[in-house]
Amino acid sequence: MGESVRREASIAHVDLDAMFAAVEQRDKVSLRGKPVIVGGVGGRGVVATASYEARVFGARSAMPVAQARRCCPPGTAFLSPRGAAYRKTSQVVMALLGEVSPLVEQVSIDEAYIDLAAAGHDLSVAAVTMLMGQVKDAIAAATGGVTGSIGVGTSKLVAKIGSDLNKPHGLTVVAPGDEQTVLHPLSVGRLPGVGPATQDRLRRANVHTIGDLAQVALADLVDWFGQAHGNGLFRLARADDNRILVVEREAKSVSAEDTFDVDVTDRARLGTEIDLLAARVGGRLRTAGLSGRTVTLKVRHYDFTTITRSSTRFQPTDDPRLIAQLARKLLADVDTATGIRLLGVGVTTLADFVQDDLFTNTTTNAETEIRPSPAPSNTASRPSGTTALSWRPGQDVHHEQYGPGWVWGSGMGRVSVRFEGPTSPPGPVRTFAIDDAHLRPADPPDWTAPLS
Repeated sequence: MGESVRREASIAHVDLDAMFAAVEQRDKVSLRGKPVIVGGVGGRGVVATASYEARVFGARSAMPVAQARRCCPPGTAFLSPRGAAYRKTSQVVMALLGEVSPLVEQVSIDEAYIDLAAAGHDLSVAAVTMLMGQVKDAIAAATGGVTGSIGVGTSKLVAKIGSDLNKPHGLTVVAPGDEQTVLHPLSVGRLPGVGPATQDRLRRANVHTIGDLAQVALADLVDWFGQAHGNGLFRLARADDNRILVVEREAKSVSAEDTFDVDVTDRARLGTEIDLLAARVGGRLRTAGLSGRTVTLKVRHYDFTTITRSSTRFQPTDDPRLIAQLARKLLADVDTATGIRLLGVGVTTLADFVQDDLFTNTTTNAETEIRPSPAPSNTASRPSGTTALSWRPGQDVHHEQYGPGWVWGSGMGRVSVRFEGPTSPPGPVRTFAIDDAHLRPADPPDWTAPLS
């Protein structure tokens, strides 16, 4: 390993377990222990997070919601994201980690690295194991039951992979000198930068595990992947990662791109590729709690000529459908007749997480409901001339008579609300006219306080 790799297991990686779904299960007591999908509820929506109960049925992040509906059983909750609730939980966790060390690198809304050496902790394996076990329990207590998994090692690479080995609510401390013993049996797909294309090329060379990769000569890796990527894979296979923690981080853009094995001229194929890239970008934006106003299309022609085209919206978005729509319009002005080698989609002019057009239209399809059991109808009319509100599945609401709750489903001019909270028993479902004057949107509930 490189000389600058640490001698002690002093870098920790904390990754909250299925965070969006876990927050929904915490705030909606009737969903605890049940499959929950958070993401776009529209026809082309994408799964942002699937609860562990939903993953049993094959649901996973970045999967089309329509496919997740086919995988999951009746009674699965399909909810739109609540950015404010996730940010609030994230802030609690990051503040807690800040008490462990002054050097915390927040990577996204649900994960961070901690430099334990910067805080003067005892860095023996036993002491680090005890400390991070306490941190793991403190996260669950402070968030009302949202758990995190933690990996600790001599580098970011080892810590990151370690946090994923024993999910959920797991702790893995890799002792100095044990890095390759732990990493080598794992799939090469665990390494950063090893996507489907790289993994496929390695598979053709009969390289399946990180240990297999460590046996490949540097010259071969450079020949296969180029100087930068080849050298990077060579080092990572040996757990040689000397990256430092970056405390101040401001994302400038979020993007995804693919290089084609054969140049593509077919516009329908390129449109499909844009949809897939936009889904990846939208998922990354939501994971980071960000949205953006400017969509950029990157196109590399057969002769390696590269062009970019951009379009800026008035309002920021993290909606893959809108990102794809804008990117497709940009592609319409690009000559594809000679063949496209690379296609990329990116979002810039970033802002904090916002809800956008994906969830602003009134739901008219009963499929977006969570298949509630029959509930009594309680309707009231909004005063004449008042604009009807739009209701998103999972949205926090408050009724003047029944108190706080969340949108169970809506359609055909009606909205069903389940009246419960994180500290209440499972509550009843009541149905109202969609423009009921006594029903209004509300802030996320306080998971530390009794339901009022």
